Amino acid sequence: MHETITGFVGLDAHAESTAIGFAEAGREAPHFVGTVGPKFAELSKAVAKLGDPGRLLIVYEAGPCGFALARELRAAGYRCEVVAPSKIPRRPGDRVKTDRRDALSLARLARAAELTFVLIPDERDEAIRDLSRSRIDAVRARLKARQQLKALLLRHGRRYTGKTSWTATHERYLATVTFAHRAQDIAFVEYRQAISQAQARVERLSQALAQELEHWRMRPLVQALMTLRGVDQLVAITLVVELGELKRFAHPRELMGYLGLVPSEHTSGEKRRLGAITKTGNSHARRVLIEAAWNYRYPPRITTPLQKRQEKQPSEVRTIAWRAQLSLNHRYRTLTARGLQHNKICVAIARELAGFIWSIGQQISPRT
Repeated sequence: MHETITGFVGLDAHAESTAIGFAEAGREAPHFVGTVGPKFAELSKAVAKLGDPGRLLIVYEAGPCGFALARELRAAGYRCEVVAPSKIPRRPGDRVKTDRRDALSLARLARAAELTFVLIPDERDEAIRDLSRSRIDAVRARLKARQQLKALLLRHGRRYTGKTSWTATHERYLATVTFAHRAQDIAFVEYRQAISQAQARVERLSQALAQELEHWRMRPLVQALMTLRGVDQLVAITLVVELGELKRFAHPRELMGYLGLVPSEHTSGEKRRLGAITKTGNSHARRVLIEAAWNYRYPPRITTPLQKRQEKQPSEVRTIAWRAQLSLNHRYRTLTARGLQHNKICVAIARELAGFIWSIGQQISPRT
């Protein structure tokens, strides 16, 4: 890279402004170019003065501005990369943060090759990811609405004695609930309507995801991951839209580290201490993976829904899925016998499940 790149540009991009720092190849200190407005034409004009597009490397942090800026710069002939914010080296004693300093720091670190770049997804893949994340937001809104209704009932001593909430039986119970005052009845009905609207929104988005999957290039990988126990269509879509092509991970440990499922470590001299998992990387994929890991506490078996999902899948993929059931259930029973806390066991199972997901990803290629 250093043989062809002669200039390194660091951008601190915001909604209304972009600060520009520039570092020439060599050991000279980077200098601040200036701050431009939100229009791409202003940024392009400022960057054009720094050198030939083919000899510049432009970097900026991943954030709310997304990948639109990177795509515009690449279309203009520049090499642009998006930096993982959690992997940017920080000086322990540095307590001053400004746009100018951030831009200069990015330019300097890019020249030193100390930045970790994130994958810029295909526009179609990003569209599916936006749809998937909108469904996640809808599920959270439904959970919030349900909590608000339960809080109202609890404040007035109305306790549901059934086993499971939000079933048909629970809905019939809610239909019989009344309060002493009309204002409370109105509030109760409004809460119930909010839950119904949130539920309808979740169902619409789930149906839209299933429809978009039919024409998505990553559909073969989604269907292959569905051969795993606990990984239904929604979980598989979430994993694929958040992780992308699994072949980009050279080793399963890279995928485990990307998901933040590896333990943190502090080793000094002869002392070695392992702490909680790092929780770096993609939180959406980590969450659904941990939820799927709970299914491996049950004995290995091929249920009817799982058998349907495994139909027409390659024998190599089905073999990996069955081996995952045998290995992860044995691992769960072993850790349980040691008296380990159940949440920690589930995280450990999720970490090993990521390895089997990586193995399936090496067998399947996206559609062209």
